[in-house]
Amino acid sequence: MLQDIRDNAQSTIAKVIVGLLIISLSIWGMDAIIGGFTGEPEVATVNGQDITEREFLRTVQMESQQRLMQMENPDQSLLDEDQIRRDVLDALIQQAVLTQDAQSQGLELTDADIDSLITQMPQFQIDGQFNRDRFVATVRNLGMGVGEFRESMRKNYVVNQIRAAIAQTGVVAPENVAHLLAIQNQTRDFRVWTVNASDVAEQVSISDDAVAAYYEDNRDQFREAEQVDAAYITLSLGELAESIEISEDDLRAYYDQQAEEYAREERRAAHILIEADADADETMATIQQRLADGESFAALAEEFSIDTVSAEQGGDLGFAGRGVYDEAFENALFALETGEVSEPVETSFGVHLIRLEEVRRSEPPTFEELRDELRTELARAQASERFAEVRTQLADAVYTADDLAGPAEELGLEVRQADGVTREGGRAPFDHDGLVRQLFSEDVLNAGYNTELIDVGDDVSVVARVREYREPRQQELAEVRDEIVGVLEAAAVRDALSARADEVLAGVESGELSTDSWQTYDDQGRGGADLETYVLQKVFSMPRPDDGGITTGKAVSSEQAAVVVLEAVNDGEVDRESQEYTQLRQFMAQLEGQREYTAYQQYLSNQAEIERP
Repeated sequence: MLQDIRDNAQSTIAKVIVGLLIISLSIWGMDAIIGGFTGEPEVATVNGQDITEREFLRTVQMESQQRLMQMENPDQSLLDEDQIRRDVLDALIQQAVLTQDAQSQGLELTDADIDSLITQMPQFQIDGQFNRDRFVATVRNLGMGVGEFRESMRKNYVVNQIRAAIAQTGVVAPENVAHLLAIQNQTRDFRVWTVNASDVAEQVSISDDAVAAYYEDNRDQFREAEQVDAAYITLSLGELAESIEISEDDLRAYYDQQAEEYAREERRAAHILIEADADADETMATIQQRLADGESFAALAEEFSIDTVSAEQGGDLGFAGRGVYDEAFENALFALETGEVSEPVETSFGVHLIRLEEVRRSEPPTFEELRDELRTELARAQASERFAEVRTQLADAVYTADDLAGPAEELGLEVRQADGVTREGGRAPFDHDGLVRQLFSEDVLNAGYNTELIDVGDDVSVVARVREYREPRQQELAEVRDEIVGVLEAAAVRDALSARADEVLAGVESGELSTDSWQTYDDQGRGGADLETYVLQKVFSMPRPDDGGITTGKAVSSEQAAVVVLEAVNDGEVDRESQEYTQLRQFMAQLEGQREYTAYQQYLSNQAEIERP
């Protein structure tokens, strides 16, 4: 191989290539060569500035990860990659427009500014101090390099400053706030009469002709969607755990291992906390000397401790186990004997003297009390190792298999069946969108392949294949008659309720029907606790009655109808010094500021020269 390389290096072709390189270097310089290999392709251009493909793809990856984290059960197959790419490109273009605007206004962060911001960010700190290792690790977890993160901060910070400045300029007229608050606090006096569906049910009768007519007019509603009958294998950690046999000896050995954890030790501590300042050593020496002279720890805690809450209790912190206190504090506490006082211990809170007041230990539950819990824990621990192994084997086996029977037999799993799965899904596990999408994919539905092994839940994986496909079909009238009758009955009941309400309404408006026996509400606000929502919405949408008059109206739901007689509208009180008024004014100003910023963004985008692929 090496000799071939040497021979080719002396060939005519090699000499020609070298000659071309020399000519390129002499005419255009090194950048002509290097740039040809390192120039990055762009996905869009904003006012002549490129948005690179690398930046675009990295942002797409980050956005995909963010959307996965927001899912209850993260599933890559549920992501709409095309939509994500469109959203990311739009966002990067908008960011470029805003960044260029910030630069044109002379807003830019120096490297020192960025350093200052980074070191002040809590997510990069340990015990209140900037930690470079945490910073680098956090940035890498975001899929970025340190330089990329700094550049992102440089862009986003100034853009956010402009956004905040514009948003804070939102102004709302005090009268508009007062008017809205008065409407919000408005109350009304009214009376309500109601009739229930059961009161008109006897008036409802649905004929066969009505059923047939509805069926003919709505045939498209009664088309049965395409369906598949599926075979599938479920691999579940829980089922694997149930199949694992745990011996009595293993259970007892596991209990012995865990007994120490069940026998929890808690220690009651008291402390004296002082500031870790220049005088700390002198102050602590004074406290220690006074303790040695016989003064009470509790009295000194009350005098010196800056932890004012515990100081009132003589420094008492109560009982706590491991994992509660700062590591240095905990180590010192659990090294003490009862009644012993520690040497000074420094933590992020200051400098402590710690006294151990009392130790208590809880007795562990008996073996019999923990038997079932121990068996479950031990079986799941063993099953976890087996699950990962079997999952890999199953994924490999079904990839090339012509059916599911072979892989199932090989791995001791069961092939199950599910009928009537539509593109909308079916019973579990076909209530998982990713699995259903694969089941109806071209390869599985028409080419006869198995689906991939899909994780449909925590430690539950499923692979499926199509057993039978059924085309969409028109359902017969006899199949859907009961459904149609239900629809028609509901409509007829609603019509009957509305008609009955109209009769009552007419009687009220003509003065022939008294409202004395109706349910009365005085000074009722919008949060009426014992009123149906549809009634309350009707009450507060009715116009204000004339002086001495009334306004009437009706509201109808599927179960009830109501006639409303509105007697008075009481204007809401407005206290311009109240917190309610202040909060509403701030909220409305923020909305106005955001609207102005959105308009500003749109203006910049309209003025920009944007080239998309």
